Amino acid sequence: MMRTALCLLFLVASNYAYSMEMADDPVLTMFKLDKLEQSDLGFGEDTAWDLQTWIGKDLDKLWFKTEGEVTDSHLDHAEAQLLYSRAIAPTWDIQIGWRHDLKPSPSRDWLAIGFQGLAPYFFESEVHLFAANNGNVSLRAKLNHDMLLTQKLILTPEIEAEFYSKSDQEVGIGQGLSQTDLGLRLRYEISRKFAPYIGMQWTKQFSDTADFSRQSGEDVSDLQWVLGLRAWW
Repeated sequence: MMRTALCLLFLVASNYAYSMEMADDPVLTMFKLDKLEQSDLGFGEDTAWDLQTWIGKDLDKLWFKTEGEVTDSHLDHAEAQLLYSRAIAPTWDIQIGWRHDLKPSPSRDWLAIGFQGLAPYFFESEVHLFAANNGNVSLRAKLNHDMLLTQKLILTPEIEAEFYSKSDQEVGIGQGLSQTDLGLRLRYEISRKFAPYIGMQWTKQFSDTADFSRQSGEDVSDLQWVLGLRAWW
């Protein structure tokens, strides 16, 4: 499966490079540090990140995404994605590529396909389907919305949910709805490209995922304050 995924990624990347040579619109880049935050403040100060960057033109782009978390000075979760993206509407892209889970161990590789864009009423949305090298299939959906309180203060509620086709006890994943994350962050834009924020993050595990966590002595529900930074250029 992974050989097929890498071949597909090579083909779309080749098509992307050809389109960059033929088109007359300029090559653009974007780097977005969506989250760099500390939680569990005063009790170990866990660190999490969510970063996205791309290079490309109006229709075709190459994306790199990574997110993860360090808990009690140990890398608890980390993943990276390399995606080819094609615009299919003014505010929507279809994406295909590869995802690698570095942590938890053992690592997993996934073929990725999905959509990313701006839904009606300015809801930033990501919906991706992942097929792993062990036969597992996952659906991940993210949704957030910026609410302008003033020209500088922006309140952002967000939700993320993950579903799996089967359990994978080695990495603590259960079948069905595995986990949901609800967040609420208030940022102050010192400039459009630089904004510190404070907020809350609530995580809840379900079904076998919760059972695996209980067996390991971990909490299945967690509410934390967060302090972080958002930047892009």
